Amino acid sequence: MSDTPYSYAQAGVSIAAGNALVNAIKPLVRSTRRPGADAEIGGFGGFFDLKAAGYDDPLLVAANDGVGTKLKLAIESGRHDTVGIDLVAMCVNDLIVQGAEPLFFLDYFATGKLDAGVAQQVIAGIAYGCRVAGCALIGGETAEMPGMYAAGDYDLAGFAVGAVERAHALTGQGVEAGDLLLGLASSGLHSNGYSLVRRLAADKGWKLDRPALFDQDRLLIDWLMEPTRIYVRSLLPLVRGGKICALAHITGGGLLENIPRVLPDGLHATVDADAWEQPRIMAFLQAQGAIEPDEMARTFNCGIGMVVVVRPEAADELTAALVAAGERVVPIGRIDAGERGCTVRGAHGTWSAKADWSATHAG
Repeated sequence: MSDTPYSYAQAGVSIAAGNALVNAIKPLVRSTRRPGADAEIGGFGGFFDLKAAGYDDPLLVAANDGVGTKLKLAIESGRHDTVGIDLVAMCVNDLIVQGAEPLFFLDYFATGKLDAGVAQQVIAGIAYGCRVAGCALIGGETAEMPGMYAAGDYDLAGFAVGAVERAHALTGQGVEAGDLLLGLASSGLHSNGYSLVRRLAADKGWKLDRPALFDQDRLLIDWLMEPTRIYVRSLLPLVRGGKICALAHITGGGLLENIPRVLPDGLHATVDADAWEQPRIMAFLQAQGAIEPDEMARTFNCGIGMVVVVRPEAADELTAALVAAGERVVPIGRIDAGERGCTVRGAHGTWSAKADWSATHAG
């Protein structure tokens, strides 16, 4: 029998490394301070003061999400600095579609063996995303779990909480037949469809560290790792001004399945797929995989990251405001009476989806 004393470090977990990481990221966390939160970490929980944030009759809205298998590309390519932005974007974009201002964010970083340099890059991206979204990073968890992950692997989850004055909440009930759909351009693939992307990369032998076939000035990996666009700052003033009827964040399920989530019964969205040019990265994926158009419409955002539902008389004003805020905007369709769902029509065909999920469905 061995008399060698056992320790947590011997089992593969370094408490000292975890504590060092917390101290290293404190300046990043402080950079996300905002009214209502001092963005200090180290306690058992993070406080947020709604009164200090200026709310009178708020509803709280919560969302959580991850980055998905885009993380595998980050790990394989050593590109860890933008997936934190993706993590924040996927959560806060789900808050703004309810009309909510993101207030604070918490992250969960899990790995088999903590690499402080990698973790710090990831958290720097999270802090950057929080600053863009205007929310405070008030806490998180770093979990070192030997045996749970392959060497070098890690996973991320994000949790965001926002608030909206009761009168400004977007529930979809204000949508009417005749309303128009404005599409806000995506920054790329965002964080959906990467299992298919990685399968194509493996089967086709893509050289990710070489210029893309469709863009000799940019590496293919740069196109694939482009972070998810955060729409909060562009949309929040318009939501508070009562100019927007509804918003749909286009994530997994694409336009077909996400637009109906914000429609009341008896209304149907029709999207003109020829109203905008498909981004080069999308066209490349479709051509490389001979992907059917209806599969593209359900797997990827196809160049539209957010859909704004507006009254016809407000469309020009909102378009001008969004363009001034830095968005690329294109009219993509309208709302009509009919079975709750969405139809996408274009030169390559017509595809429809019914809203047959429960109210708690999450994309």
